Amino acid sequence: MNNPDLVSVIIPAYNAMAVIDVQLTALAEQDYEGEFEVIVSDNGSTDGLAEHIDAHPLRGVLDLRRIDSSATKGAPHARNAGAAAARGEYLAFCDADDMVHPEWLGALVAAGRKYDSVSGPVETTTLNTPKVASWRPVQPPDKPEETPDFLDFGLSGNLGMWRSVFETVGGFEESLNVGEDVDFTWRIQLAGFTLGHEPKAMVAYRLRDNYRALWRQSFAYGEAGPEIYRHYRWYGLRPTKPLPLLVFALALVVRSPVVPRFISRLSTGGWIYYTAFAAGRISGSVKHRIWFV
Repeated sequence: MNNPDLVSVIIPAYNAMAVIDVQLTALAEQDYEGEFEVIVSDNGSTDGLAEHIDAHPLRGVLDLRRIDSSATKGAPHARNAGAAAARGEYLAFCDADDMVHPEWLGALVAAGRKYDSVSGPVETTTLNTPKVASWRPVQPPDKPEETPDFLDFGLSGNLGMWRSVFETVGGFEESLNVGEDVDFTWRIQLAGFTLGHEPKAMVAYRLRDNYRALWRQSFAYGEAGPEIYRHYRWYGLRPTKPLPLLVFALALVVRSPVVPRFISRLSTGGWIYYTAFAAGRISGSVKHRIWFV
């Protein structure tokens, strides 16, 4: 495949005025030599984001524009609305509260010569304190996001694809507010398209920086699993086996913050992350009457 004439970078945003300038500045510093536009898909912000983007000093540099995607709440709709308004033949998705590395866009587009869609890695050291970064594990840059004995998946905050792929698959599933990126990139592959992984397309990922927000996010991730499993079990997705689950549950007890540190090596934030995820999986399994813990 040849390089696209125009790339559209799509950023779903909701009340992101306090953080979005970090991302926009990073986009202005990309080493990509081709033409690209930036679309901020405003999902009903009430913090002055609309006025901020409409008068932004980087509007000319980034070919920056804002669209109103407030008709339906949720990042999946905001991404779909951004894609509908995009002029480019190649679409790149990132999030308002993260920061792309300088090589990000060029690496995604270059990988697009080989793959129909491509994801990249994230790192947690740039935008987070060492303490917060320790709470959430991430994959090594050269390793894609994997599902045991099933398909790899990509993260919605670091994803590129040809517009034709997006339109053929039908975009993000708007009924899913969590796990929509897993669902979308699985559908891409099940439709016969390729999903590649490009280690150079790095994004600095901003983590939740307090225990309550960390619990809510991780619980939501866990709870989404059974719902996604309900749709994909027919394609070969398998639930967790009982023995690994029991071992995991025992490990959470042993590594609880109340256990002496010479026994437990897991930070409080790390323990909350894993425990909330497990609790979410149980909740989702009960809600959807499907055992996928």
